Amino acid sequence: MYKAKEDGKNIYRYYSQQLTRRAMEHVSLASELHRALTHDEFLVHYQTQFDLQTRAFIGMEALVRWQHPTQGLLLPGRFLPIAEGSGLIARIGNCVMEMVMQQTRRWHEAGLDPGVVAINLSSRQIDSERQLELIRDGLDRHGCKPEWFELEVTEDFLMQNPERAIELFHRLRDLGFELAIDDFGTGFSSLSYLKRLPLTRLKIDRAFVRDLPGDADDQAISCAVIALGQNLGLKVIAEGVETQEQADFLRAAGCDEVQGFLFSRPQPAHAITETLRTRKQHIAAANAGS
Repeated sequence: MYKAKEDGKNIYRYYSQQLTRRAMEHVSLASELHRALTHDEFLVHYQTQFDLQTRAFIGMEALVRWQHPTQGLLLPGRFLPIAEGSGLIARIGNCVMEMVMQQTRRWHEAGLDPGVVAINLSSRQIDSERQLELIRDGLDRHGCKPEWFELEVTEDFLMQNPERAIELFHRLRDLGFELAIDDFGTGFSSLSYLKRLPLTRLKIDRAFVRDLPGDADDQAISCAVIALGQNLGLKVIAEGVETQEQADFLRAAGCDEVQGFLFSRPQPAHAITETLRTRKQHIAAANAGS
């Protein structure tokens, strides 16, 4: 029944042993998520972002990982849907925010510039009356500035409670955070809501980047998002860019920024630290030479 619901309405699916294994795995991971929170098994990798026209480093996105004791490193697609269904997604999201703020402060204390660090918010966090208080407390506790961060929500999450999201976004923007809609174009958002949000960035979803430049529909959608962002005075970043052909098309279309395997893969904090240190040394050497 649940498999049929996942695959769409008005269809049916036959029982199979694979479905049993999948259900057992789901139940097992759901129970283990509680342990993961109490045993600090979540960690954060960071994927760097670049100006598409100059290829200059501009910041990074924080991406959660689960260091499972027996299954190894699990990507968010394996456990975040389960966390959403079990009501743990907000706790995991706030745990990630704590780790990101702590790490970002370390970078600044070391004299390194991580640019703007993007953090994803879940729908449960958006709906929480205490979320703004939690974010403020995190900033104070870790000695962080809000302008160091960009907070992202996905389009479908935004549309679940648009009035609440608009209110929260205005209060976060007043604090100094950058704000973005992730996966833009995959949902059914109303432009009447979009123009009321104090956004600074739109993200073109990887689903529209994957088949560029060959797919005419993806070309049209990507160009439309870029034009919309430009007309609203927003930066537009494309994610999931893996080939030079994709990057060339997006650059010609006027896309501002880029993120994807062509430029860098997500890396743990210590690897990013070395990258930032090397970048600082190169900048110092270039300034000394001039």
